[in-house]
Amino acid sequence: MKSVITDEDPEELDDAGEEINQFEHYRFVADQGQSLMRIDKFLVNRMEGTSRNRIQTAAEAGSIFVNGSPGKSNYRVKPGEEVTIMLDYPRRELKVIPEDIPLNVVYEDEQLMIINKPAGLVVHPGHGNYTGTLVNGLVYKYQDLELYGGNDPRPGLVHRIDKNTSGLLVVAKTELAKLNLALQFFNKTTKRKYVALVWGNLASDEGPIEGNIGKSPKNRQFFTVFPVGA
Repeated sequence: MKSVITDEDPEELDDAGEEINQFEHYRFVADQGQSLMRIDKFLVNRMEGTSRNRIQTAAEAGSIFVNGSPGKSNYRVKPGEEVTIMLDYPRRELKVIPEDIPLNVVYEDEQLMIINKPAGLVVHPGHGNYTGTLVNGLVYKYQDLELYGGNDPRPGLVHRIDKNTSGLLVVAKTELAKLNLALQFFNKTTKRKYVALVWGNLASDEGPIEGNIGKSPKNRQFFTVFPVGA
């Protein structure tokens, strides 16, 4: 199996006929001796830290190509075929820079800490937010700890909350604590409670609110709510 990372930028047209730049983030070539394999499983086996659900979502968004043509998540990769992942922003290698960012630590011991994250603070570096995140502050504050001594963009994190949401975050300080906390979240033995302020003429005092959240077709850097079933 070969993998290549490049910054090529072929151009496509959107539904309105406007040019869209796409950048190659990953490229994999299937081994000659490989048996037929679903493309989502093929990519999960080669990309550390991703999931089949994320791969399937990327395929539905038209971001996965086989030999230059869009591939669905149930496509079976054949030996020698080239699979690429194309996104609408250039690849950038993340370097976590320690920054003296005030952190509201409400509890701390040798294994973990609980941080009250304010609204407006991004949790970890990513596209469009390479500095000024909570992780940059953590790396500055705990740079002497082994867990924070590398270039991991998510050291100690086992969950996160959105930029504009305030609330408590449990953050590990050791590898053992990170493993145990991650298992608790995976097994859903933790409990989370959200409080939201809403306004408007609601049809009833209680009940579910349903909507599908996804990347906006007009601006892929923003999310929008789609009708149920869309």
